[in-house]
Order: sequence, then C-alpha cells, then structure tokens
Amino acid sequence: MTLLPHHLDALPNGRLIVQSHGAVGERNAQIFGRDGRQRRSFTMGRAIEFMMADRQNNLWSAYFDEGVYVDPISAAGLVRWDSGGNQQWSYQPPQGVEHIDTVYAFNAVDMLAWASYYPTFPLLEVHANGYFHLRKNPVPRPAGMAVQGDQILMLGGGSRDRLDRLHRCHITVDEAVVIDEAELTMPNGSLLKRYARPVGRGACLYLRGASARQWYVLSM
Repeated sequence: MTLLPHHLDALPNGRLIVQSHGAVGERNAQIFGRDGRQRRSFTMGRAIEFMMADRQNNLWSAYFDEGVYVDPISAAGLVRWDSGGNQQWSYQPPQGVEHIDTVYAFNAVDMLAWASYYPTFPLLEVHANGYFHLRKNPVPRPAGMAVQGDQILMLGGGSRDRLDRLHRCHITVDEAVVIDEAELTMPNGSLLKRYARPVGRGACLYLRGASARQWYVLSM
C-alpha cells in the first residue's frame, strides 16, 4: 500500500477501497482485490468528509470546503462513482439553491444517499440513477442521520453543546418535520459528551465514543 489511509470501505466481491489526503490531481484512492493486490488507483479529489460504498456497486464521496473551492472533482460537494473508480455523477444544485460548501451529515444505503450540507442545511435525497430531491430541514448542522421509510433520525444540530440531541422527523414531499426529540446517552446512562463522526447506513447510525476499539449502533 502506497497511501496513508484516511478513509476505508468495503466494495462488492471482497474488494476494499482506501483513500488518502492528497494534492489536487493526485491519485489518492486505491482499490484492492480479495488477494490484497492493487487493482486500480485513481483521483478522487481532496478534502473528503465521507466516503461510503453500497452493495450495488455505488461509491459516494462527500467533501468539505477546503476541497470544494480548489479541486475540480471536489467542487460538486457530492460525487458518485462505480466500484471501479469511474465517476458517474456529480451534484449540481437547481437554480437559486446554494451549492455545497461542506457536507455535515451523510447516509448511504443501496442505490440511495442522503446528505445535509452547509450553508443552508437542506435535506438532499439522491438516487443512483441521478434523480435527486431537496427538502426543507428544521435541524441545522446535524452530525449524523439514520433513515427508514418516511422517517429520519438526526443527531446533533444547532450549537456545539447539543451533540447528544436526537431529532426524529417525518419526511414529507417538501420538508422534514420534527415529531419527537430526545437525549442520546451511553448504554450505562452516562451523558454523551463527545464522539467521533457518526456513520449512517440506512436505518442504522454507528457511533464511536472515546475508545477507538468500541462502536455503538442506534437502529430505527
């Protein structure tokens, strides 16, 4: 391996993809086969906030501002690739809608991805065929999300001292409507003061606390 891994995920057929920090234009992503041999290296853009693959050969990369404003790939803010590292789609907001500066929360499941991004924090639903839909979102600066059917669970939102706040929302055609709120605690009841960036996959939100060896899962 010639990269210092920053993101890692599994691809179909036992393959792995590794992404590293890199300069503009640098081949900062590598795909490895089941046998450990490198199959391909390619340029994925810089300043990646999230990199997630699904079981249907879709790979998503979401970016933050340090890449959006300097890298031609990262400029879209959200990009879909096939599992061979070929770019298939990039986000272009409708006229009058703010472009992506930084993706704050992301969720990916087979053939579908969800995102909320700075500066206006809309709820963006993207299908693998390129169709996308924007909704109003009442939760600014969410840190993570889990989605099931017409329900979405957002963690965090608002000020930095409310990282433990859960917002359960009903998804309508035009917006997400908060229907319940709660405080997320650790299994022993202790307060959730800080955590690594959550990982949202479909109806599950994975969360790591102070220990790098232990993950927790919150399922809808």
